[in-house]
Amino acid sequence: MATTSSRLLALLSLLQTRRDWPGALLAERLDVSARTVRRDVDRLRELGYRIQTFKGPDGGYRLDAGTELPPLLFDDDQAIALAVSLQLTAVGGAGLDEAVGDAALRALVTLRQMLPSRLRHRLDALPMKVVRPPAVNPTPADSDVLLAIGAAVHDHEVLRFDYDTGARGVEDDPARPPAPRRVEPHHLVTWHGRWHLVAWDLDRDEWRIYRADRIAPRTPTGPRFAQRELPGGADVSTYLISRFRGRAGDDVATGWPCQGEVILDLPLAQVLPFIGDGVAEAVDEHRTRLAQGSWSWPALAASLCRFDVDVEVVGPPELRSAFAQLATRCRQAAR
Repeated sequence: MATTSSRLLALLSLLQTRRDWPGALLAERLDVSARTVRRDVDRLRELGYRIQTFKGPDGGYRLDAGTELPPLLFDDDQAIALAVSLQLTAVGGAGLDEAVGDAALRALVTLRQMLPSRLRHRLDALPMKVVRPPAVNPTPADSDVLLAIGAAVHDHEVLRFDYDTGARGVEDDPARPPAPRRVEPHHLVTWHGRWHLVAWDLDRDEWRIYRADRIAPRTPTGPRFAQRELPGGADVSTYLISRFRGRAGDDVATGWPCQGEVILDLPLAQVLPFIGDGVAEAVDEHRTRLAQGSWSWPALAASLCRFDVDVEVVGPPELRSAFAQLATRCRQAAR
């Protein structure tokens, strides 16, 4: 027979996998008597777990969230951080395989069931849409800021905030800081390790994307609003990718606006680790054909120069012209 401590852990694990457990079924799973199950349930209650008893032909037990977080050695902020991290991993935001994502989802369900209501409300007010896996060293964003933005997104309330653009113009007066931004927050998303707010700017009358680590929310929030549709009826993932790839207006295609093809004097094995979302194939054992995209033709030409080998432009003509422009700029810089 299992020791008391291991049996308690097994009982707790079973109680967390479904809402209601008939006592007889628990006893069968644990290979103990119904009396032992009752004693073990009392021990778990003494440890702080709220286990309700329900009556009926299949009377049994139900694990409920209590007013305090059970003894998991996490404080409130750590519990929220753990839940957010598990959610990111579960939806593919950590760049891990499917098995890890499934395990993260099971862990998230278990954790959320045990959270006190005050923490569940904070977590539910943080709707997230993961667009790309986080970078190895993501830009930090204050959790209170994320929760404030998430609450405004969740409640469809106008958000007011100060925004640090990262640069100050020569005409800016430090004594008269700019007026706060007023936006209708649409989504809180991650892109390459940074949190961003997708919102309709009420003063500029256009869609904007703001870095969350540069946002300082003001209170209180503004009135409620009816959520607008993103340009072209796109989902937020498509919209965000299109914007970061240089598209504007109602153009929400996810492909790069400038795409070209070249032949590099490098074997395929030396090209593949550095192509990102490009497509490469071997021409022969010494050369590689590479199709790549970027937000502008000069940017594409410059990025292809990173291979530090001879480049043959296959097409289109705009890419060949961009190499000529880049060569002129480089000559001027060399002077």
